[in-house]
Amino acid sequence: MTFGVIARELSRRGHKVTVYRPRRNDGILGENAPSYAVVSLPGMPIPGYPLLRLGLPAWGALRRHWQRERPDLVHVVTEGPLGSSAITVARALGLPVTSSFHTHFHSYAQHYGYGQLARFVLAWLRRVHNRTERTFAPTAELCTELTLRGFARVSLLSRGVDTWQFHPVRRSEPLRLSWAASADDPVVIHVGRMAAEKNYELLFRAFAAMRKAEPRCRFVLVGDGPLRERLQREHPEAVFTGFISRADLSRHYASADIYIHASLTETFGNVLTEAMASGLAVAGFDYAAARQFVDHGRTGLSVPVDEPEALVDAAVLLATDGLLRAHVRQHARSAVESQSWEAVIGGFETELAAVARVRIGGPTLGLNL
Repeated sequence: MTFGVIARELSRRGHKVTVYRPRRNDGILGENAPSYAVVSLPGMPIPGYPLLRLGLPAWGALRRHWQRERPDLVHVVTEGPLGSSAITVARALGLPVTSSFHTHFHSYAQHYGYGQLARFVLAWLRRVHNRTERTFAPTAELCTELTLRGFARVSLLSRGVDTWQFHPVRRSEPLRLSWAASADDPVVIHVGRMAAEKNYELLFRAFAAMRKAEPRCRFVLVGDGPLRERLQREHPEAVFTGFISRADLSRHYASADIYIHASLTETFGNVLTEAMASGLAVAGFDYAAARQFVDHGRTGLSVPVDEPEALVDAAVLLATDGLLRAHVRQHARSAVESQSWEAVIGGFETELAAVARVRIGGPTLGLNL
């Protein structure tokens, strides 16, 4: 989602953008007739997570594309075999190349039965990124962590939030009624991939405690993933929507009241800022987006990352204290209103132009993501 927005916005600024990705039929990047080109390349389902596809090395195809139409810069979004091959080809052709670190793949390894490989995954990530001229990470906290782990030339690329799309005015009473929620029933929503790394065990523990303390609570889960079938079977009390469009997503956020963010593997956490922009009372661990935007007790509740029971307690507090919930909801949006995509992408554009040695306002960048 993040780089779909970035590709679109860079295109709107007059840059010619081509996105290379594994071949898939979900329409994620192409659903809105984007103003950038998309080139599909061979890929395969990720073991244990078939909804996502791994891009295979494409040295020959990338070399042919870039010799035929030489870009000003290559930016690698995902550090798999396709991304690594793109770096090799770019360097061989003398093209500037940058990268982004936006997924804790080394942390994910333990959630899929490959915990013993975490050290090797981290070494792979470091090797891939250190072959690029700049690595962008979404928070200052993560920039520092990566630098301490041996990553070189790390820069900040934060995440924006569309405060027009995600807005409290999109609240829908008919949608709440479809969830069997009356006007005064607290609705708790969660948005994201239903995968092991998202800490659903703790999330549902929080849900259970909230319902015990406030039986009127309703739970809505938006998204899909390898855990959905099991979670839906084990928790018939919750509403599972599956994947929905971005327009529907904004209505779902705004029609809820509370957002609980239990994940500990995010590099940023777009869902948290989207929930805050929608006027929800949020609770999460004090890291990434929560550390940057949650003023505890005013714009949300944050708890130490090593205290899962504190998150359960915070969730119960939001469910049972109507005055606190209303106070937090009133101030949540103000914390993220200045975090526009326009400002974020403007800074990214300036940094890419510096690496590519292209003057903004002069010739536009030919970008290959």
